[in-house]
Amino acid sequence: MQFDIVEIWGQATAPVKFVILTMGAMGVGSIYVALERAWALTKARNQSRALAGELAGAFAKGDGAAAVQLAKKAEYKDSYLGHLLVPGLNEFLARRDRHGIEAAERALQRVSIAEDAALRKGFGILATTGATCPFVGLVGTIFGIIGAFQAMADGGGDMDKLLLPIAEALIATAIGIAVAIVGVWLFNFFTAKVEAITRDMNTSVLELIDWCEKQLIIEEPATSAK
Repeated sequence: MQFDIVEIWGQATAPVKFVILTMGAMGVGSIYVALERAWALTKARNQSRALAGELAGAFAKGDGAAAVQLAKKAEYKDSYLGHLLVPGLNEFLARRDRHGIEAAERALQRVSIAEDAALRKGFGILATTGATCPFVGLVGTIFGIIGAFQAMADGGGDMDKLLLPIAEALIATAIGIAVAIVGVWLFNFFTAKVEAITRDMNTSVLELIDWCEKQLIIEEPATSAK
């Protein structure tokens, strides 16, 4: 008996079709998340690196207000570095003492948590696809095997009637495994990207706190002289 994918789909039972469509939707969702995250993370990282280059001069001069204005520029609206620096610097500039530094640290921690969550947007779809798609495929496999047993009951040992249900079962299994592999690969890939960005953010937080500490050290002799 000759048959192809189109024929198998046409002869597939409604439950198997539903399972395959579900796995297809999971695969499409994973690809969408991957494309959206690739664009968003690349844009955020490029803007942050460009902003870091501009901020070097302002920090070297000890001009925190100028740094805030740079971070607020429209071309850096998606920069995680800008999102971090503005609240932290504002807290320190509002009170240039130890209490101001502590307030800046708390602000930086809050923003870091929010930024990490934003960077991982859509990761739940990738994780769910990788973890559950093989089992969704297994459901389709079970329905395919049930169809094969029904064909055996209706047609005895006629192999022609068994081929399509068996093919349904194997295709459902294959699709489930393939989509899950893609989901796991994408999840691991983008998790590594976000962890690299998180390391950059942690470094930026430490550098900002260090800069604030140095500003106090510089200002203390001037205050004592007065």
